[in-house]
Amino acid sequence: MTEITQKNNGSSTDMQKEQNINFSDAQITNKNVKDSGAKLIFGNPILCAQFLRGYTNIELLKDVQPEDITDISERFISMWHEERDSDSIKEIHLKDCPESESIFLITLIEHQSKVDHDMSFRILRYIVLILTDYAQRMEKQHSGITSSKGFQYPPIIPIVFYDGPGNWTASTNFHNRTALSDILGKYIPCFEYCVVPLSQYSNQDLIAKKDELSLVMLIDKLRSAADFRQLQEVPDGYLEEISRNSPDSLLQLIAKIISVLLHRLNVPKEEIVAFADQIERRDFAMLFENFEAYDVQEARRISKNEGICLGKAQIVLSFLADLGDVTEPLKERILSEKDPELLTVWSKVAAKAASIDEFISQCIPNINE
Repeated sequence: MTEITQKNNGSSTDMQKEQNINFSDAQITNKNVKDSGAKLIFGNPILCAQFLRGYTNIELLKDVQPEDITDISERFISMWHEERDSDSIKEIHLKDCPESESIFLITLIEHQSKVDHDMSFRILRYIVLILTDYAQRMEKQHSGITSSKGFQYPPIIPIVFYDGPGNWTASTNFHNRTALSDILGKYIPCFEYCVVPLSQYSNQDLIAKKDELSLVMLIDKLRSAADFRQLQEVPDGYLEEISRNSPDSLLQLIAKIISVLLHRLNVPKEEIVAFADQIERRDFAMLFENFEAYDVQEARRISKNEGICLGKAQIVLSFLADLGDVTEPLKERILSEKDPELLTVWSKVAAKAASIDEFISQCIPNINE
C-alpha cells in the first residue's frame, strides 16, 4: 500500500467518508485477502493515523491525527501502469513542524504479503511520479518556481508494511540494487525505506497498544482456526476498552476484515454474517465463545482432506497389488500420505509401472532406509 502525506488544506470531514459495509457474496468470497485487508486498514483515517503513530517510529508522525490525513489516490491512478488496488496516497498536515506552512511530508506504504526484492526500484518509480506531479502543480500556481534557488521538493519517507511470514530480507536501499555502487556511489540515487514487519509484534505487544488497529493486527496475524485459541489470552475488558469511543463506521470496518478472514477459515457464510452483526452491536463476549465452532469447521476440512487422501491411497495400492505383494511398510507409507496431489501422481505411476520396485524407485526411493 502506498501512503503519501502532504499539507492538508481541506477539512477531513469533507474528504473522508466511510463506505457503507455490507456482506455480499462478492465481499465474503474475496480471495485476495491481503490486498483487501490493506486497502481497508489504510483507507480508514483512524487506523491509518494509529499505524503512522504507533508502528513507524518516525518522530514527525508521532502526533498525526485522523483529521490530518486526506486521501489523494485518485490523482495518481492514471499514472500507475499496473494495477495497485491496495495502494493509496495520503496528504498529511504536520501541525507541529516549524515550517508546516511550506513543508510537506510524503509517505509511501507498500502492502506486501511476500518479500519483493525490487521494492526499492518500485518506490523510486513512485517517488518520480509524485515529485513530477508536485512540480507540475507548483508551476501552474507560479510559473518558473521550480527553477528558482529557493524551491524545495517535499520529503518522501517510504514505508513498507509487511505482514507475510518470517523477516523482510530485501535490501532497503536502492543504492545496493545498482551495479558499481561501491565505485560510483555518489552518482547513484540513495534512499532507504522503513519496513514495519507484523511478525515482530507478539499478541501481547499488540494488546498493549489498546487501540482499534491492535485488534485488526491481531486478526491479520491469524492463519488458521487453531490460531483463534491464542486470542483467549486477550485480557477481560480489552475489546470493550478499545471500542468504547469507536465510531460505528470503524466497527463496521473491523467486522468486514474479520468476515474476510473467517471465510478463509471455511466458516459458513451465515455464521460470518451473524458474527459481523455481533461486532457491530458491540457484543464482544461471543467473539471468543464461538472458538470451538471454528475448530469444528477446521476439523471438517481436515476430515474431508483425509477422506480424499485415503481414497487415492487405496487406488495406488490396488494398482500395486496387481504387480505383486505390497509390503507392510510400503502400505503404511502410502496410507499415511496427506498430500492428495502427490497421491494422484503416485497412482499414475503405479498404473504404468512394470513392477513394485519401479514404482518405489520413482516415487518413494527411501522407503527401505
